[in-house]
Amino acid sequence: MPFVSLAARRIEYRMIPGGLGSRPLVFLHEGLGSVGLWRDFPDRLAARTGAPALVYSRFGYGQSDALLAARTPDFLHQEALVVLPALLDALAIRCPLLIGHSDGASIALIHAAASGRRLAGLVLMAPHVFVEPVTLAGIAELRRTYRSTDLRRRLARYHARVDEAVLGWADVWLAPAFRTWSIEPLLPAVVEPLLLIQGLADPYGTLAQIERIERGVRGPTSRLVLEACGHSPHRDRPDAVLEAAAAFLDRHASQRPPLPGPNPPRR
Repeated sequence: MPFVSLAARRIEYRMIPGGLGSRPLVFLHEGLGSVGLWRDFPDRLAARTGAPALVYSRFGYGQSDALLAARTPDFLHQEALVVLPALLDALAIRCPLLIGHSDGASIALIHAAASGRRLAGLVLMAPHVFVEPVTLAGIAELRRTYRSTDLRRRLARYHARVDEAVLGWADVWLAPAFRTWSIEPLLPAVVEPLLLIQGLADPYGTLAQIERIERGVRGPTSRLVLEACGHSPHRDRPDAVLEAAAAFLDRHASQRPPLPGPNPPRR
C-alpha cells in the first residue's frame, strides 16, 4: 500500500482509478476502521459509477503512522479541519464527494460545515451528531469484548498499533468530557446534498441521528433505513447500500467538473 507524507508523517492510502469527468469519491472510515476494513465496497462503488476514489487510514489506524498524542474530545474536528484538507491537497483532490461511516460520517459533516471547501455531496452511514446512551453502552461492551476475547488478535491483522486504534478510540468516547459532544450547531452550514443511511439493528445509534441531521442541514436530504442491518450497512446490506449510493452519485458526482486550483472555496 502506498503512503503520502503529511508534515513528515505517513498516511496509508489507496487510489482507485476512474473517469476524468466524475467527482472523486473519498472514503472516511469508522472508529475501528482502515483501508483494509472497507474491503471491496469502495471498488464496487467506483466501478459502478466510473468515479475515481481515495481510501485511506487515519493516523493511528491501519499502517499509517501513530498519533502524536492521545485523542481528545475534539479529535473529529482535528481530522475534519486539519488532516483531511492537508491530505486532499497533497493528492490534488478537489471538490470530492465524501462517503463516511460512523466517525467518518461525523468527520464528513464537520468538514462540509466548517472547512470552507466545496464538496459535491455526502453519503453518511450510521452517522453521529450527538452522543446517545446506546452509543456509550455499545462502545463499553466492545471494549470489554476486546479485552476478553480474540477480537484484539483479529483486528491486529488490520492495524499496526491495534491498542491505539481500539482502546484509544473507545477511551475518548467513554470519557466524561465527551458526553456533551455535539456537532448539531454546525449542521445549518451544510448545504450539499446528503444521502443518510441507518440500520435499524445498529447497537451504536438510532434513527434520532439522521432525524437531527435532516432537521439541521440546509442541503437536500434522502434517507435509506435498513432492516436486518447493524452498524455497518455496507457490510450488512451491501447490495441495498450500493444501489442507493450509486443512484445518489449518478445524480451528484458527475455534475460540474472541479474548478482549477488546489482549494476551490464554497460559494
